[in-house]
Amino acid sequence: MDIKIPKALVEDHKEIHNELEKAVKEGGQVGTAAEELLKVIAPHQEHEEKFALPPLGLLPALVGGKVDYDMAEAAGMTDTLKAEMPRMRAEHKAILAAVARLSEAARQEGKPEYVEFAEQMKLHVEEEEEVYYPAAELVGAFLKIKLALVFQHTFP
Repeated sequence: MDIKIPKALVEDHKEIHNELEKAVKEGGQVGTAAEELLKVIAPHQEHEEKFALPPLGLLPALVGGKVDYDMAEAAGMTDTLKAEMPRMRAEHKAILAAVARLSEAARQEGKPEYVEFAEQMKLHVEEEEEVYYPAAELVGAFLKIKLALVFQHTFP
């Protein structure tokens, strides 16, 4: 089964990247700060897209009562997420520090659109830690239970 990240989350990552690319082109302190933020956010988004966000794509099927043995792959992804959580949180700290630098540069250069973008980035990080990651972990826990019941298969 091809476990796909929900389209809205893919688009959200693209939008963040596009906004940062636009800010880089601004030049000055904003451009430099945006470039620094891009350097820390790109590998983080890669990690998320590899193991943190794909399990969320199963939510509609799971809510609809569909459980398929191929979904077991998502349980492995959530195990990776759980193991990688300290690194993910450390990456978030680095991202928030870079966001703060972008916000300050935008204030100094009178570019309120990037101050607003920085505020949105803070909320994005909170959303990941408070909603997406826990929801992904719940998907994994649910799958382990359901697959064990349905297919008599146990997971570590």
